[in-house]
Amino acid sequence: MYVTRERLVIFDADGTVVDAFGAIDETFAEHGMRIGDLERFQNRRALLKYLGWLREFPGNLRKQFGKRRRRELLATLTEVYRERGSLYPGMAGLLNQLIDAPGVRVGLVSRNVTNDPETTLKLLFGRNGVDLGQFDFLACIPLGQSKLPSFRSVRERFGINPAHAFVCGDEHKDYAAATGAGMHPLIVSYGFEGFERLTTKFDVPPEVVSRSPEELCARVLHALDMLPLEPSRVPSGMRAQAAAPAVEGRHAVDHV
Repeated sequence: MYVTRERLVIFDADGTVVDAFGAIDETFAEHGMRIGDLERFQNRRALLKYLGWLREFPGNLRKQFGKRRRRELLATLTEVYRERGSLYPGMAGLLNQLIDAPGVRVGLVSRNVTNDPETTLKLLFGRNGVDLGQFDFLACIPLGQSKLPSFRSVRERFGINPAHAFVCGDEHKDYAAATGAGMHPLIVSYGFEGFERLTTKFDVPPEVVSRSPEELCARVLHALDMLPLEPSRVPSGMRAQAAAPAVEGRHAVDHV
């Protein structure tokens, strides 16, 4: 049925690999506004998740964010991402290890809302030591678009068994899209949705939720039967015992 034994790992960017909260917090602060701490932000995510969702503010608040103000905020957010944005701890090492691993396809499917998001992500990742040109695919899709078709398209393009495919994201919608595409979801609760919201409101199984970037790194490496980056720092009970098998080589970055 499948001619390859390659594995596939699809990452969301904002809130999973990229510290988007920090960038948004800095952006709002530069414009004299505060968005509160991460927990409050997660609870208000339906309103504040992305600047592109400002249209969902109540009418009295929306009037304070006219088109000009929104353009200014978006321009600042783009600058912050490109010049000062950061990856969560351990993510650069994980991504580079996956890039170098034989038989592993890795890339991004993102709804990043900065100006020219593909350029933004390439600059941000490059500053943090990850060359997105080495990824097998990169897809920047519109904010309201489901990721499921992109997940399915990537898997089908490389002819990968869905049982060998993993999706890392920070929202219940990532979980739904992953399972809808027949892939294994690896969800995090340190991004735009907290643990209680994910597991209680949206019934995401707690067994697939990582509460820290360190835990996500360990889960990914364990799922791929790869040795951890730093064995002494991997959570107990999640230390992989074998390196990834050598199979097919890599290809240049592709665009969905």
